[in-house]
Amino acid sequence: MNSQPYVRAQGNMDCPATGRRADTHRARRGWLTAASTCLWLVLSCLVSHAYESLRGPTELLHWDKEKAYAGYTLFAAHGTTYLIDMSGQVVNTWRMGTNPRLLPNGHILDATRDDPSGFQGFQELDWSGKEVWRYTESREGYAPHHDWVRIHNQALNAPTTLYIANRSITHEQAIAAGCDPRNGPYRGAQMDAIVEVDMQGKVVWEWWFFDHAIQDVAPDKANYVGKGKGIADYPGRIDLNLPGRKLKRDWLHCNSLDYNAELGQIVINSVQGEFYVIDHDGTFVAGDPPASIAKAAGPAGDFLYRFGDPARYEQGDPPRVLEDWTHSTSGHKQIGGAHDIHWIRPGLPGAGHFLIFNNGQYLFDCTSQSSILEINGFLDAQGKDTGKYVNPPAAGYESIRANRDTHKPLQRASRQIVWSYRSKSNQGFFSHIGAGAQRLPNGNTLVCSDTEGHLFEVTADGQVVWEYINPVTKTFGSVKILEDATPMTNAVFRAYRYGPDHPALKGRDLTPKGTITDAFPREPRVERARGGRRGQGSRDPEPNGGGDRSVRPTNNWGGWRREKP
Repeated sequence: MNSQPYVRAQGNMDCPATGRRADTHRARRGWLTAASTCLWLVLSCLVSHAYESLRGPTELLHWDKEKAYAGYTLFAAHGTTYLIDMSGQVVNTWRMGTNPRLLPNGHILDATRDDPSGFQGFQELDWSGKEVWRYTESREGYAPHHDWVRIHNQALNAPTTLYIANRSITHEQAIAAGCDPRNGPYRGAQMDAIVEVDMQGKVVWEWWFFDHAIQDVAPDKANYVGKGKGIADYPGRIDLNLPGRKLKRDWLHCNSLDYNAELGQIVINSVQGEFYVIDHDGTFVAGDPPASIAKAAGPAGDFLYRFGDPARYEQGDPPRVLEDWTHSTSGHKQIGGAHDIHWIRPGLPGAGHFLIFNNGQYLFDCTSQSSILEINGFLDAQGKDTGKYVNPPAAGYESIRANRDTHKPLQRASRQIVWSYRSKSNQGFFSHIGAGAQRLPNGNTLVCSDTEGHLFEVTADGQVVWEYINPVTKTFGSVKILEDATPMTNAVFRAYRYGPDHPALKGRDLTPKGTITDAFPREPRVERARGGRRGQGSRDPEPNGGGDRSVRPTNNWGGWRREKP
């Protein structure tokens, strides 16, 4: 991969037959369908690489067989998981679909409810769809949501599952921890925890943000910064009294996590603009869950690294909306509303670096535009890989222009960003929630743009070599042509590509069974009249749609439901 600081790879191309641009764009619908000749010309010049239009085809738009990484793509849409080949032919399906991923044994691990913002637990299905494992979080005050990962716990020499769960905080706990009483009351407050369970459903380790808070309001509390010190002296902890954001329900809204077996570490992303690295293996005590939890709650569980918004620990400038809106600034904030933080896997180009889908929310010196960022947290100000984490402000920033032909000011980009992708069109490629990216063995990157159901693969220099539009909608069924529609109509939360030699696919029947629209059609939904209780004309919560809204524990089992504003 290109290791120059913030190399912006951009993917668009002009079609000599039509003169239209082929930007990777969220509103990519609008092909010429009136005549087959025009359509052929469009296809031949790869205009499928998404330009602004209001009507267009779904499923496979483009496939460069020489440059794309051949394999099978897994994604979920409105309650069903699909595994498709490169031509968009379905090879297997499962009757569940939130944020699934294949396990090495060919099983699928997913949530028990089709809503990434909140669910009761997890289930594992075999290749044929039979349930082989289920876990339910039944503890009072715990609410699983968004992401999880099956790992091999080296201390136990056994598989375990890590997941994100919001954990309830009482008003009394908040005040005792040093929350500013002037911002209270703190009713219904929550802060995310990372929970680890074994295959018997027993909690074997747990880490909680609340245990790693710092504050400069109450000198009589144990987590007070100390005389002559400030929040900036504690980058390994989170400020309990963030300016403008009092502790409340779903305070951090963490949406992704990953485990690095080589480092024994976990990375966690918060939609508020930061991701954090913590020590897992060094705080795990085999056979003694209480000791593990206690160790993770202590100094050994403080952040090893954080990236995204140094103003949150008073080592950078915050975003500011100025009177002259054209000069509003993101300060030193690098990511906004981001998703899918993870380490690039060993053996792949960029191995050991972080890869994240930067949704691009609340970055005032950019138009609303998403990007993929690759970050090397070991780089110092001289661009040297130190082999250990370097605080991003110490690595420094450089001024870049994020958008061409706009009135936006220069953006301060971290020197730890070593590669990025965004479309050349500053109106293109934007997912306001969800989404993800995956580094592939040939150096390409698979991108899933959630709100438009847009999956595409880009090379290191930003060329789009495979592109697919999810045809499955909740309201209209599966469609070959998608008209102008609201965001989330055909949403895909995340997607994964598996090579033909992946262990999960060994010995499996991968016979193409037809496209989704031809062989697995979904009928349009008949709208019920609004009003009344569920089952009497009310609207059910939207599965895998409706946005990353706040969620709230139910009264009995401790799970979550999506609350409509």
